[in-house]
Amino acid sequence: MPTPYMIPCRYGKVARETVSSRGRMSISKLKSRIKSFRDRDGIAVMPFVAAGFPDLETSLTLIPALERGGAAAIEVGFPFSDPIADGPTIQEAFTIALQKKLRIDDIFAGIERIKAQITIPLVAMVSYSIVYRYGLEKFVNRAHQAGFTGLLLPDLPPPEADLICRKVQELGLETVLLVSPSTSAERLGKVVSLCSGFVYYLSVAGITGERDKLPPGIEENVRKIKSISKVPVCVGFGISTPAHVRQLAGVADGAIVGSALVRRIKEAKTDLPAAAEAYCRELVGK
Repeated sequence: MPTPYMIPCRYGKVARETVSSRGRMSISKLKSRIKSFRDRDGIAVMPFVAAGFPDLETSLTLIPALERGGAAAIEVGFPFSDPIADGPTIQEAFTIALQKKLRIDDIFAGIERIKAQITIPLVAMVSYSIVYRYGLEKFVNRAHQAGFTGLLLPDLPPPEADLICRKVQELGLETVLLVSPSTSAERLGKVVSLCSGFVYYLSVAGITGERDKLPPGIEENVRKIKSISKVPVCVGFGISTPAHVRQLAGVADGAIVGSALVRRIKEAKTDLPAAAEAYCRELVGK
């Protein structure tokens, strides 16, 4: 698998072409949704669902349940065999999904089956190596058709991301990239400029997983990003309790909850959608 800095770019030959606005959304669904929840509740809660865990059909039932629980948007993780920044909880979920022979087209078909049941925006979180092998244009078109609103590429840094993000936006999906506490000012500005849905701020420079406390300096770092960002800033990594969400309210636009929800699903013995909905209500404070 190519490393993030060795990804072949199929669009390198069109570097001087401008991206047509034909495929762009006139209004960012992600941006407006996150803003409306932030204005109402102080922050938008965005849970993470590992597609295919514990099986595909069950993971699909979690999505409308989380919307009922007050989620503003949902991040859907495409299982990947090589961890990027996934901690043990999410990686175990991905491993279980892959052992069941889950395929990309299975996820697309599943989301397409339930899209009439939901109004919530869905963001596909997927390694760019998977997208590249599938074909960028084919992947984005299929994701859009299935019902995804945005695409989060955790292992795609600039300058490789420049033309790819523009192509994704041209084809109708919103783009999300990651920044961390160690991202330089120059690099931060570049990444933020490529985000059309929201900026994903990693609360720590490490792997996903539950933590007792959010790291110091997070408020200052988020405010710095917001000072140069035209799109919302959402914080992930380590957020697991209502207290964490309240701490971020009024600072960040959104709070992304991954490992803690996956653990709740793993521990639930019966009625997993009800467990997911109840946990989301806890986080939102409903």
